[in-house]
Amino acid sequence: MSITAVPDDSPGRLLVVDDNAVGRYLFVQWLRRAGHEVLEASDGAEALELLAGDGPLPEVAVLDVVLPDMTGFELCQTIKGTKETADMPVVHVSASAVSVSDRAQGLHGGADAYLTKPVDPDELLATITAVLRYTRARRAAQTLAERLLLLNEATLRLHGATEFTHFAAAAVQGTLSVSGAEAASVYLSLSGQPVRTFQVDADSPVVSEPIDAELLERIADTVLGASTGAREMLMPPAKWRGLVSAPNISGDVLVAAVRAHGGRPPVCVAIATEGRPSEDDRRLLLQIAQACSLSLESLRNYAEEHALALELQRSFLPARLVRTDGVELAVRYVPAGSHTEIGGDFYEALATDDGLLLAIGDVVGHSLEAALLMGEIRHALRAYAIEGHPPEKVLELLDTLLSRNRPVATVTMCLVLVEPDRRRLRVANAGHVPPLLISGGTGDADAAERTAAFVTEHGQLLGIGGASFTTTPVELDGPTRLVLCTDGLVESRTTDLYENLDAFRAATTRGPEGIEELCDMLLETFGRDKDDDIALLVADIEPSSSSRSE
Repeated sequence: MSITAVPDDSPGRLLVVDDNAVGRYLFVQWLRRAGHEVLEASDGAEALELLAGDGPLPEVAVLDVVLPDMTGFELCQTIKGTKETADMPVVHVSASAVSVSDRAQGLHGGADAYLTKPVDPDELLATITAVLRYTRARRAAQTLAERLLLLNEATLRLHGATEFTHFAAAAVQGTLSVSGAEAASVYLSLSGQPVRTFQVDADSPVVSEPIDAELLERIADTVLGASTGAREMLMPPAKWRGLVSAPNISGDVLVAAVRAHGGRPPVCVAIATEGRPSEDDRRLLLQIAQACSLSLESLRNYAEEHALALELQRSFLPARLVRTDGVELAVRYVPAGSHTEIGGDFYEALATDDGLLLAIGDVVGHSLEAALLMGEIRHALRAYAIEGHPPEKVLELLDTLLSRNRPVATVTMCLVLVEPDRRRLRVANAGHVPPLLISGGTGDADAAERTAAFVTEHGQLLGIGGASFTTTPVELDGPTRLVLCTDGLVESRTTDLYENLDAFRAATTRGPEGIEELCDMLLETFGRDKDDDIALLVADIEPSSSSRSE
């Protein structure tokens, strides 16, 4: 329903139940002259039939105690025992049941007041007014408590949104639930693009569309002026249409605008109203607008920090790949989703005196510290490799470095040294996803002729300390494709890792001839909707012709 305000002393809708036609007529006339809307019933059955009808329920029931089919006490208990009418106040009236015990029985049975006949008109009207005032105040307090609970739930949803599109939808739905309005529009800037998100009625979808930045500022300037802070304003239809050419809201519009500070775009929330909204309506709309502004600021800050962290993480990766005769390289790095912490996945390709050293690794965990540790490990790897250490010794030195300086950190890493003649590989693996080797041709060869196998020998993770690592030699008889990746590409929560590795091997074996196209295919097939970083390195290795002739 749309927002309406009901003053405490306004006339109400009443039910009068009395089998005495004269007495009932007098009560009805007195109440109607005071402006109340009155329903009449001559017995309990007729009264219950009226209460079960489709029309709006009475606010107060005036019941005679002595009725032909049931007592007023029994009728009161039925009313109070029915969910739809349980909070309806009851006023008992009687000319015969006037003793203290009668009045006590009626009040103990759920009545809110007890009058004895003859009743003075002023006493009846004053009693009805008092009961209405109390009932409306109680219902208003209950409604406000329910709306505050809805505000709290809406605020939690806003703070929990990790994508701007989800945030905008949560803002509209939260506004509708808190305000009770049928139509709402939220105007805010998402990732630098001002957007209007709205729902025109309960049966329509939530729609988001871009708007000019001027429109967002124009609404805020009308409500707030040039100042910062939060304020609401009730606008007649003509003023709203003049402000917003496609308003999506008809009738009077209550608008709340929040401008946290001059460096950020404002947030504006608008809802349809009927009549003059109450102070609670205005304050709650202002509260939901402020919740939108604060949550959006947190989301913006997180997005900016996450972007900076990703940029820092990318800066740790090689700016360009080393070029070596007989080896063609392709790499991919894909960060996890925008709401996920950055990880420590990395790759490296180094030209050393002993050949081309290819590396891929993953710092266990996800955080900015993991990315920083990845940078340290990569720099140490380069230093140890340039010093001329073989792969197994490089892993041993990195393990010692981690266990002494970062005792709680662990890293998986796979090193593959392509010897100068490119006829042999030396593989050293520290707990990482095994490298995949594909033979049988990588150029024009038929994919059906290719064979693929993982090099499964491996040692423990780096960082545990005291480990010794070994190198597995792999002889190359012809053109060979090497595929290195991190677990983000081949692991999933719902499938066994070995099943994923088998599928990965089959897909890679049948994959495109070009390594760039292969990388794209593998990411499309295995890398979608992952919550972990992905690093992928593919190398096509052509053994030297001199070695073959020898």
